[in-house]
Amino acid sequence: MKALTLAALLPTLLPAACAQTSIAAATPLDLCGYNLIFADEFDALDVSDWQLDGKTWMAHTPWRGDFGDARFADPGPEGPFSVKEGILHITARRSDDGKWTSGLLAAADASGKGSGVQYGYFEARLKFPPGSGTWPAFWLMSLQPVKSEPPLIEIDVVEYYGHDDASYRTTWHTYFAASDAAKNKGDGKTIPVVSGSLVSQFHSYGVLVDPAVMTFYFDRNPVWQQPTPSDLDTPLYPLVNLALGSGYSIENTPNSSVMQVDYVRIYEPRKVGENPEECGKGT
Repeated sequence: MKALTLAALLPTLLPAACAQTSIAAATPLDLCGYNLIFADEFDALDVSDWQLDGKTWMAHTPWRGDFGDARFADPGPEGPFSVKEGILHITARRSDDGKWTSGLLAAADASGKGSGVQYGYFEARLKFPPGSGTWPAFWLMSLQPVKSEPPLIEIDVVEYYGHDDASYRTTWHTYFAASDAAKNKGDGKTIPVVSGSLVSQFHSYGVLVDPAVMTFYFDRNPVWQQPTPSDLDTPLYPLVNLALGSGYSIENTPNSSVMQVDYVRIYEPRKVGENPEECGKGT
């Protein structure tokens, strides 16, 4: 996602080049040691507007901050969300007056209520819209009340920029108070893929966060590793959205543009000796 300021907050389709990425310490993803604790398979739409109110998702960021060149709209008959045959569709569209709207889902609200874990595996299966100016993403944020003191952790599992259909970005950020902004830190990496593959079919994007290391996955193949931010001391909750722009022109963005979401899942490490007979289920 964009670099949020505190003020805003108050190997199947990988080309050979990616296979050479230095991830020697990464191991194949094995979820046998994890329990599935959150899964929206989008058999129905379960979203509210500005508070969770018992729903799975809220249609805005908890800090009430939009970003990009499309306003994130409320759910409803004319809203950006629809579910068809177990797939969530998030639609960005331009009105007759030239203004764009689109959609965002956050599994938390301003009170700090929500769904997440501090350490675990987070995954979404997505298909992106074609065309320049599109900016879909699946990302994580610190699960805490908006009024809590920083630092805040952001982990961008995938950001896709529609003008470049042969790669996506994955990043992380730690944000401190405005008076300590010099402490802000983070890193990112461009992950090359086969041109057009992210808009022509679904792929899974995941990150395994443990106390020492974050491992990022594309179709459950490791593509990048980073040390887990030492300031991570809260659970993380997921967000998924279709934004527009990010500094790139939306003059030729297709009207409408649709991001498709098959599922969003969270896995938590099992306790020692817990349900060994369940290994491999729910994955």
